[in-house]
Amino acid sequence: MGKDCLVVSIDQQKLWHFNQNNREAYVVSTARAGKGSVKDSLQTPTGLHRIAEKIGSDAPAGMIFKARKPTGKIWNTIPMTEDNLITSRILWLEGCEHGFNQGLDSAGKVVDTKERYIYIHGTNQHEKLGTPNSHGCVLLSDKDIIKLFESVAVGTYVYLS
Repeated sequence: MGKDCLVVSIDQQKLWHFNQNNREAYVVSTARAGKGSVKDSLQTPTGLHRIAEKIGSDAPAGMIFKARKPTGKIWNTIPMTEDNLITSRILWLEGCEHGFNQGLDSAGKVVDTKERYIYIHGTNQHEKLGTPNSHGCVLLSDKDIIKLFESVAVGTYVYLS
């Protein structure tokens, strides 16, 4: 770890994990509303980010999180809901570009990725991966987010385009 980076292609709905020895590709879902950094836009922010926090390391696969806390419920053991749930693991992103995905933009609008609660996380809607389906976050299958979570560190750079 330490020389890893993640690259997310919003157009291709893919995430690549690059490390010293290899490259791993994952199918993702980003925002239905497209690309953008403004708070309440429901868009996926672009540019350079880093993983600010890792949440859920001891949670079982499929654990549902609310406000970054495990609920004690596993999504595939309860009656199915249409909600796009936050499941398994959370990689909380923070922007690295002031005025673009960190802090306020030149018009005074909030564009801060961390304040917008933008994560890379698991989802209960695995069948929709590969198509835009989030409210701004980057979604992976439970299996993939657990694998990715275990192989990246806080501080890992993430480039979204």
